[in-house]
Amino acid sequence: QVQLTESGGGSVQAGDSLRLSCAASGRTFYSNTMGWFRQAAGKEREFVAAARGSGSVTYTFYATSVKGRFTIPRDNAKNTVYLQMNSLKPEDTAVYYCAASKSYTGGNYGDKNFYDYWGQGTQVTVSS
Repeated sequence: QVQLTESGGGSVQAGDSLRLSCAASGRTFYSNTMGWFRQAAGKEREFVAAARGSGSVTYTFYATSVKGRFTIPRDNAKNTVYLQMNSLKPEDTAVYYCAASKSYTGGNYGDKNFYDYWGQGTQVTVSS
C-alpha cells in the first residue's frame, strides 16, 4: 500500500521560510514525477511545483506564482520530496498536498489528474 506522508506545515510571518517534507512508503519513486499542490479555503486545488527524474537529470517545474521563491528538491535515498518555501506571502496560505505519479517519462505535471497517489495535506498559514 502506497502512502505519502507530509510534514512541516505551520504558521509563520510573511517573509519567513518553511520546508515541507513528503515521505513515500510502499514503493519507490526514484524518477517518477512527484509534485506539490495547494488548496486555499474556497478555491480549487492548484499546482505548485513538480520534479521528474533523479540526480543530475532532474527536471523541475513551478507555478508562476511561486517561481523564484519555492524549490522542490528530492532525496531518492529517503524516498522523499521536499518543498522549500522562501519569502512566504499571505496568499501562500493553503493546505499543501504532495502527489506522486506512476509516470517518469513526462505528462501534464500541472494537472492533478496526472497523479496517482496523494498525501493527506498539511496546513501552511502565512500572516502579514
